[in-house]
Amino acid sequence: MVNITDVWKGFGLNKVLKGVTLNIEKGETMVIIGRSGCGKSILLKHIIGLMKPERGKIEVFDQDITRMNEQSMQAIRKRFGMLFQGAALFDSLNVAENVGFFLFEHTNTKKSQIMKIVSEKLKLVGLSGVEYLMPSDLSGGMRKRVGLARAIAASPEIILYDEPTTGLDPILAANINKLIKELQAKLSLTSIIVTHDMTSAYTIADRIAMLYDGKIIEIGTPEKIKNTHHPVVQQFITGSAEGPIISD
Repeated sequence: MVNITDVWKGFGLNKVLKGVTLNIEKGETMVIIGRSGCGKSILLKHIIGLMKPERGKIEVFDQDITRMNEQSMQAIRKRFGMLFQGAALFDSLNVAENVGFFLFEHTNTKKSQIMKIVSEKLKLVGLSGVEYLMPSDLSGGMRKRVGLARAIAASPEIILYDEPTTGLDPILAANINKLIKELQAKLSLTSIIVTHDMTSAYTIADRIAMLYDGKIIEIGTPEKIKNTHHPVVQQFITGSAEGPIISD
């Protein structure tokens, strides 16, 4: 579904991605782990075409998006959904307007049909009856769920999650993890999730890849990652302060 080959990206002298190669299969949940600031979110922006690599290739739906113009890229983006860190809801719009935003702005779908879709998606994330609340009326967990409903409103094939459990207590985080797994099963999505939350990673991943020093240094099932002998991966997943300090 997504093939990333030798992707490089830097900002001035700061090289963030240094030859990232990663293949993501259709229907799988790929979790990308790594320290804060290591480039996980930058990699997501490349996958959805918001950034272009300095060199390397990214293929999505068997098309090289690194060579696409913006008009062609917009057509590809319509097949994506994204849950932003912090949900990124529009404060001036109510829940229904937030969830249906893409459909209102970029399709000719009738308002009555959009509202039906909005209600269906909110029900999927366990939030029936909140259409006319404002974001300021919602708890942190509810905001994440509304953001997730918005991400699936246009029936995407691939959904990207940027730190989906950040800022949530362990119970709310567990609920979001459960919801991600349920939506994966119900909607047959391909999911790409970046996080530094190992509890979340072990719970939802089919495979886990670790980004470190601009490259993917290890990839495997949660069980393989738990039992890794790679010293940098081992230090990260255990949260150990012993041994050399791993840096970005």
